Parts: sequence; C-alpha cells; structure tokens
Amino acid sequence: MGKNSNLAKIYLVVVFIVLYAPIVYLVYYSFNSGGTMYAFEEFTWEWYHEVLQDTRLLVILLNTVTIALLSAAISTVIGVIGAIALVNLRHRRVRNALLTLNNVMLVSPDVIIGASFLIFFAAIGIQLGFTSVLLAHIAFSVPIVVLMVLPKLQEMSPTLIDAARDLGASWWDVLARVVIPYITPGIMSGFFMALTYSLDDFAVTFFVTGAGFSTLSVEIYSMARRGISLTINALSTLVFLVTLLLVVGYYIISTRASKQVQQVRWGVSSR
Repeated sequence: MGKNSNLAKIYLVVVFIVLYAPIVYLVYYSFNSGGTMYAFEEFTWEWYHEVLQDTRLLVILLNTVTIALLSAAISTVIGVIGAIALVNLRHRRVRNALLTLNNVMLVSPDVIIGASFLIFFAAIGIQLGFTSVLLAHIAFSVPIVVLMVLPKLQEMSPTLIDAARDLGASWWDVLARVVIPYITPGIMSGFFMALTYSLDDFAVTFFVTGAGFSTLSVEIYSMARRGISLTINALSTLVFLVTLLLVVGYYIISTRASKQVQQVRWGVSSR
C-alpha cells in the first residue's frame, strides 16, 4: 500500500512538471534583457513596459475581458435555465436527445464550430466583429454551464423542495431560496469554466472575428507569426497570472457556496 502511494505521488509530481515546466520557462525568459529565449542575460522589466505602453494591445485586452465576462454571464443564465428545464422534463427520450445535442458542441472540433459560425453569420448578415465573437462564445459556453449545473440538480433531494412547499413557499421562493443556493457551486463552476474557455479560445474566435476587432489569443498568434518577441512572453505571463487569480477566486467562492448549501440543508431538516 505504501509503495503504491509513493508511486502515485511520483506520478503526480511528473505530471505537474510536464504541465508547468513550459509555463515556468516562458515566465523566466519574459524578464530576459537579451531579447531571446536561448540565453538569459540580465533581469529587466522592459517587455512588461512595452506591453503596458501598447495602447492597441490594451484595447485588445479590454475586448477579450469584455467578451469573456459578458459571454460567461449570459451563458450562465441560459445554462442554468436549460439545466433546470432538462431536470424537470418528464419525457426521458426527449431529455436524452436534448442532452446529446448539448454535448455535440463539446465534442465537435473547434475548427468545425468556427467554420459553421462563419457560414451562419454570413448567411444571416451579421457583420464579423464584437457581436459575432460574443454570440459564438455564448454558444459554446452554454453546454459547459449545463454540464456543470446538471449534476448538482440531479443530486438534490426532492424532499427539500417538498419541505419548502409544505411550509408555504411559492415556486419562486423555492427557486430563489432552496434550488439556487443548493446549486450555487455548480453555477460558479459553470461561470468560471465559461470564462476560462472564452479567455483562451483561439480557433472559433479566429473564424468569427473581423477587421478592427481582435482578442488576445488571435493577437498573440499574429505576433508569433511575425517572429519571436519576448513581448509575447510578458503578455502570456500576465494572462496566466489573471487565470491563476480566477482559479483562486473560484476556490474561495465555491468553498463559501458549499457552506451555504450545508446551512440550507440544516435549516430545512431542522424544520
């Protein structure tokens, strides 16, 4: 048993090294004054100053964050409503069919999704730019939210709703005071997953973005094609730090939400 435990720890360490070594390498050379990723010369903040003084890059960063927040918020609302509707569907075949359609967006290649959206937007006359990118991000984020929220709804005991109804609560009170607090961890998971997917999406965004509008992933790709610059390292490091903060924030919020769920359970059972 002890040997298996040690092997598991070693395997875990190797996995983390493989995952994070390239990121550490990238961050390390973002402080290289030599301008290359081959030999570290002196420590410098030059590349970060370059990023922060690039007005165009800051506008692109604002575009990326705006798209991510809006798409995550809208897709979370739609996904929660969809998950609740799926759970309450009485026809099993219809529910399974809708779940299958929901999963199609998750298993389909990004290139296919991006090309499909490009053809669709061109057919209905939507100009490529902010609106097309936002709609595409909402579309591929909704299935993620549904899958995050659905397990929490399925594990929720019907007796919680029955108890609330017996105590005179309306359907709105049941939804706002029992269901939503219970599934809050799933909602927050869906929101942050949608936010993360939107921030780092490249393939779909590359197809549906237009002239005069860009996101960080597309811009970094364009910069890399022009040649290696440590500005990319600095920009990628900043994006990584923001993502890390989001993960920490998600952990704190999910922990608090779990405590709230326990309080709801305790409150209903005590009555």
